[in-house]
Amino acid sequence: MAISKSSIKINAPVEKVFEFLTPDVLPEIWPSLVSVENVKELPNGGHSWDWKYKMAGMNFSGKSENTEVVPNERAVTKSTGGIDSVITWTFQSAGGETNVTVNAEYTVPVPLLGKLAESIIVRQNQKESEMILDNLKTRMET
Repeated sequence: MAISKSSIKINAPVEKVFEFLTPDVLPEIWPSLVSVENVKELPNGGHSWDWKYKMAGMNFSGKSENTEVVPNERAVTKSTGGIDSVITWTFQSAGGETNVTVNAEYTVPVPLLGKLAESIIVRQNQKESEMILDNLKTRMET
């Protein structure tokens, strides 16, 4: 599995940041996430949804589900389908600011893209992880 991890400090309360991050708004901050559909609330306080994603010029689709939700602290999402992944968001309150970390463990669809492309994809996904957090920061601070 490939791993990307990024962190950022956001000048906004943890409650505001945590509440904002719902499946419906992910395409607004996640450049390669083409769409989110069929969002359903789950008993654990999270959601399930279908998604479409573009990686290396190829389109993928799958399903995601929040497998763990601790309000204002942590949200874990498991995705299956075209790209299997586990994405963990952690939130730490810091005197009116919020430290947000996103950790993604995912399988690059190597048979489709080729082993040579895997390292390039991993680097691109790390940059995208940083962009997601930059976009979140912009949305929360404006």
